[in-house]
Amino acid sequence: MFVDSPNVVHRSLPQNLNRLPELAQNLWWSWTLEARQLFELIDPTLWALTHHNPVKLLSDVIPDRLARLAEDPSFLRQYSAVFRLFDEYLANKKSWVGTHHADLTKSTIAYFSAEFGLHASVPIYSGGLGILAGDHCKEASDIGLSFVGIGFMYPQGYFRQRITPEGWQEAAYAPFNRDESPIHLALMPSGEPCRFAVEMGSRRVTATVWKVLVGRITLFLIDTDVPENSPEDRALSARLYGGDQEMRLCQEILLGIGGVRMLRSLNISPSIWHANEGHSAFLTLERVREFVQKGSSHAEACELVRQSTVFTTHTPVPAGHDVFPHHLMDRYFAGYWEQLGLSRDEFLRLGETPDSRGHGFNMTALVMRLSAHVNGVSREHGRVSREMWQHFWPGLPADQIPIRSVTNGIHAPTWISPELHHLY
Repeated sequence: MFVDSPNVVHRSLPQNLNRLPELAQNLWWSWTLEARQLFELIDPTLWALTHHNPVKLLSDVIPDRLARLAEDPSFLRQYSAVFRLFDEYLANKKSWVGTHHADLTKSTIAYFSAEFGLHASVPIYSGGLGILAGDHCKEASDIGLSFVGIGFMYPQGYFRQRITPEGWQEAAYAPFNRDESPIHLALMPSGEPCRFAVEMGSRRVTATVWKVLVGRITLFLIDTDVPENSPEDRALSARLYGGDQEMRLCQEILLGIGGVRMLRSLNISPSIWHANEGHSAFLTLERVREFVQKGSSHAEACELVRQSTVFTTHTPVPAGHDVFPHHLMDRYFAGYWEQLGLSRDEFLRLGETPDSRGHGFNMTALVMRLSAHVNGVSREHGRVSREMWQHFWPGLPADQIPIRSVTNGIHAPTWISPELHHLY
């Protein structure tokens, strides 16, 4: 269980409109037409100028406008109608999961992804992987799953492309203001801000945790931009897909190992652990370490982890899978493999494929070894993945390779235009 941390618009509102910040701080509004229309009514021009960001809208709108709306019967009717919908939604009394699979309401799913595409006001995504993850969160909320997301804060967001006067493409990073986004500090059950530490070779990196409310579910975001860290470590979570191979390895240690430790700090105990692509594969190692430290053998720990781990692979070409050289693995995992009950060579074999021994630590190989369920993202992609990874299961024909397919869907309310909304 975790405790809410208030992050509201710091200005006074008319008493009968005082729940507007609460609505702005939950991304439910982003896929609910009536809520978006309510914010647009406040100030249509400002709504457009803020790129449909209600947190910034409420921060920038002139007080006189809010005072007039507080006396506008038409606006107040819309306000009341939206909050009836909002309260009914959050009450979760008629969810699909609760009706059809009530047993799942007691099983929390932890969903790890390097990016989440939720809304432009939370710029922590760059493409399809993030959009899928964002829609996954929204749909999990809609159907009533007990679900948490784990990703990175990325204080500098993702770059915007621009063309220089000389005609060159340039990446421009613009730090975004958390006070103008629906982002809160995550608190532990004690009421203290959630913090955890991860060993990075000879140094220790501290991280704080932020959260985003996505309807009924919560997304937790890791942030290393804290005073205790060196400038280099403060930058670890600054940018999506930035830096060199060593920084990438450190980011993936933070996401996988750090993500598990973060959930423990928040007193969240998932029943199912889902890795969306291989960036978070180290979560399997941290869970193996936990079981070994409690007395299980390495083999027993691996089987326990495997039974509760799901892996979704997206990349249909070998070059798209992270492979880290052994000298980096030695630098960052010397000492850790002993906590897994392994020697160095045994540890490195976890990241090998039958035809790549000695050529690096493959993150996809690691997570496939420790997942009971592996899936591609379309029927054709499943077929391609089975062929690509056939060598991982020598002797099995391609059609029997245990990589299934679950075709990517979308969260329909996010993508349906206002004009078509009433048809669905």
